[in-house]
Amino acid sequence: MKNKYMPTAISLYMNYFIHGMGVIILAQNMDSLAKQWGTTTGGVAVVISSLGIGRLIVLLVSGYLSDKFGRKPFVILGVITYLLFFVGIIMSPSIAVAYFFGILAGIANSFLDSGTYPALMEMFPAEKGTANVIIKAFISVGQFGLPLLVSFLVAGNYWYGWSFILCIVVLVVNLIFLLSAGKFPVANQDAQVAEKAAAKTEAPAPKSKGSLWFDGTLFILYGYVSQATFYLVSQWLSQYGTKVAGMGDASSRALISYYSVGSIVCVLVTAALAKRAVKEIQFLGVYTLISFLSLLLMYMFPTAIMCSIMSFVVGFSAAGGVMQLGLTIMSTFFPSGKGTITGAFYTAGSIASFTIPLVTGMMSTNLAKIFLFDVIIALIGFILAVIITIRYYHLFGKNSSKGAATDEATSR
Repeated sequence: MKNKYMPTAISLYMNYFIHGMGVIILAQNMDSLAKQWGTTTGGVAVVISSLGIGRLIVLLVSGYLSDKFGRKPFVILGVITYLLFFVGIIMSPSIAVAYFFGILAGIANSFLDSGTYPALMEMFPAEKGTANVIIKAFISVGQFGLPLLVSFLVAGNYWYGWSFILCIVVLVVNLIFLLSAGKFPVANQDAQVAEKAAAKTEAPAPKSKGSLWFDGTLFILYGYVSQATFYLVSQWLSQYGTKVAGMGDASSRALISYYSVGSIVCVLVTAALAKRAVKEIQFLGVYTLISFLSLLLMYMFPTAIMCSIMSFVVGFSAAGGVMQLGLTIMSTFFPSGKGTITGAFYTAGSIASFTIPLVTGMMSTNLAKIFLFDVIIALIGFILAVIITIRYYHLFGKNSSKGAATDEATSR
């Protein structure tokens, strides 16, 4: 049966296509923006850091409020705030003004996350993991496509702002659709339906909530570590290829392309396997183990061939949606507060984005040590994934995957 929420879901995914562009658009237009603001590329980098600050400011609160007031208001707020960012940046006369709009971009990302992830889980209750992982595919496509667009503009000596205009046009169209025709489920309705179904059968409701402190802490740590793993490698991969693996400049830059393709392929593979009744919890340990092993091989054997192959593998396993899978599994442990847990989970990831550069900056004279640091982080992630898996089967039983699917399908 066709899902009535599909048009809205496509609109939500398009927001993240633009978000994928938004997170790198300042870096891709660094020289032009530095000239406009009368600063250096280092000054533009300072503005880029403001996105992380904005994300931290409201994410936890907006997640909680989305449980109270619904998902749609926060998605709309996210789109409007992102529009202010794109318009504001191309109109900013100075770095100080641009910094303010950079903070708005981080706030916009938080609004979108707090409304979109819970909404998709409620729109597709039997396919929550797939629905959330597809977000990563749209982000990756946006990040893959923007550099091509910017290269075209530079080669043709066109105004850099056309890349911003494209984002503005797509967001305006999306905003009009969401305001006029966007349909969203009632917040946390799937959890309420499951509870009512259990009450009608006079059967005890299945044990579906973990320990707030123990399981909640596990997932918060996993949110931090999973973000740190792929964020670190994405920032330092090209330099590692050049300075440690002895690759040329073009070849080392291509590592990021292999990394991005790997993340897109992972989304497709995960979605295909999910259709064959492979559940989210079964991916978590496997993907984190592959991340650890691939990073370890890159560290132990830093050759051009090894880095090229493992860049794809790391992109597949660490950046292909494993963080979204972790959030989906967390929603199974805490089904009645999807907005709140989204805020908590991604706040941990935002802290990683803010703190990891500080740590690796102090290690920048030895890139091999930076990758060893990432290997250790990935190992911690695997350990956390194993503990989460054990807790999952302890709470929900050996047949939990099948039972969860049945409950979720019933709630649809």
